[in-house]
Amino acid sequence: MKKIGFIGLGLIGGSIARSIRRVHPDYTIYAYNRSKDSLAAALKDGIIDVVCEENDPRLGDCDYLFLCTPVEYNLQFLEAMKPSLSKGCILTDVGSVKGDIHRRVEELGLGDIFIGGHPMAGSEKTGFENSTDRLLENAYYIITPGSGIGVDILTDFTELITSLGAIPLILTCEEHDYITAGVSHLPHIIASALVNLVRNLDTENGHMRMIAAGGFRDITRIASSSPVMWQQICQENRENISSVLDEYIRMLIQIRYEIDQDDGAFIYQMFESSRDYRDSIDVLTRGAIGRVYAIYVDLADEPGGIAAITALLATDQINIRNMGIIHNREFEQGVLKIEFYDADTCRRGLNLLQKRNYVVHEA
Repeated sequence: MKKIGFIGLGLIGGSIARSIRRVHPDYTIYAYNRSKDSLAAALKDGIIDVVCEENDPRLGDCDYLFLCTPVEYNLQFLEAMKPSLSKGCILTDVGSVKGDIHRRVEELGLGDIFIGGHPMAGSEKTGFENSTDRLLENAYYIITPGSGIGVDILTDFTELITSLGAIPLILTCEEHDYITAGVSHLPHIIASALVNLVRNLDTENGHMRMIAAGGFRDITRIASSSPVMWQQICQENRENISSVLDEYIRMLIQIRYEIDQDDGAFIYQMFESSRDYRDSIDVLTRGAIGRVYAIYVDLADEPGGIAAITALLATDQINIRNMGIIHNREFEQGVLKIEFYDADTCRRGLNLLQKRNYVVHEA
């Protein structure tokens, strides 16, 4: 029976712990978290077995010890826990930047027991209360082994990650930081900059915010993520982020120039190539932003309309993740947006409503 330790029990740490509890109910789970409320909730829910104190030696006696705090704090716990690590304890983390922690691992002589990790799944929401035992399913879980990790140790860890429903992808820490700068870190910067731009440009009566279309909300949703986490990510991966930002800025300057020149061919090609590349991305893979399974329903503004739809879906045991009225339909068809937890449930909901003669559009 394995013992699994967690330092940090937020969204990612909590989700990994929940997944382990679901898939490996016989494992013993130890956890430390700064928030005692999260620990109490995890203990009450049966997710963890043992509550630990900071730098608790029992954590160093686990088979796997997951460091699940922000990047800067992971470095601190790495050093603090070193004296307590027993033979056979494998250290791993879930940080979004790998270079600094790998360098510190080598300085501390822990390269033979450290496996870097980064689950490419998440949410704009944070905290244990938003964790779920399905967050890792079908998500890439990037693994960056330490310099001295043996094949057997790496195989065992990869099998653990696979058992949780994730898709392991082994990279070097340098490859990881360059790739995530482009597909994860830059999008968060762009989303935050766009929100701040609209805030600055908005009219005195706030009409931009009032009529912000679904397209704006969707591409800026990740701007609601933790400022503390993203501040640290930008500082830890600044060289790679600066490099991809340079390319992005050059592209924006070129786009502005071609629009000023009224170059219709360039503008069309820009949208066509981005559409084709975006459509080539596997929509079933949950990345850092996550896949949204949604439909849009034409609905008359009359009493009981929404209640009738929710009752219909509930009767067929179709769970709804979220629902909202679309006040600006520039980018969507249908006035009512319904989100589901997975593709199969979304398809069932769409078919059911169409059979009842609702006009339904896929997202």
